[in-house]
Amino acid sequence: MLKIRHLMLSALLLSGCASEPPKPHVKEKNTPLTQAAPSNVNDAWAFFTEDAASHYGVDEKLISAIISVESGGNPTVVSRSNAVGLMQIKASTAGREVYRTQGRRGQPSSAELRDPAKNIDIGTAYLKILQDSVLSGIRDPLTLRYATIVSYANGAGALLRTFSRDRDRAIAMINAMSPDEFYQHVQNKHPAAQAPRYLWKVTTAYRTI
Repeated sequence: MLKIRHLMLSALLLSGCASEPPKPHVKEKNTPLTQAAPSNVNDAWAFFTEDAASHYGVDEKLISAIISVESGGNPTVVSRSNAVGLMQIKASTAGREVYRTQGRRGQPSSAELRDPAKNIDIGTAYLKILQDSVLSGIRDPLTLRYATIVSYANGAGALLRTFSRDRDRAIAMINAMSPDEFYQHVQNKHPAAQAPRYLWKVTTAYRTI
């Protein structure tokens, strides 16, 4: 089914295009992309987000919201730090971790990460890894979503260390908070300056889908 959907979308993307392939768009560090509306991004890539969400048990709206913020729905985007494609995946970090968890060696190639279906699959697999490993034990679904968003961009370890260097204690402290209290904690305590804004942007996109 995924292969058929992939072929259908590829045909749609190719129809009406110029004969020359599009050049990769390089995203400057700290420079936001011009974004398509999150609902439009969700519609454009629903073939693949539905399959990935179902396969990994991850919220489809969260996948689409991350795509909207990370790439504006442009599968050719490559950042200055070599994060590639719709979900802006770094092959040497998130890509390698997904491969390791799946029992595969090495890391995805740039060509794989520019493929929308594979990029979404790898990005969603990484979200699942975050939720099932480092963030495991967070009970409130909304708090878990917030934690997943921040961890996707800036790492789960950095987030948990704002509570405690002991993972279990950090999770217990998170569970003692309401989702709103956790959100404000990120806004006030996360050491990465971009983390609070990233959480706000993805959450805003999520609410509009």
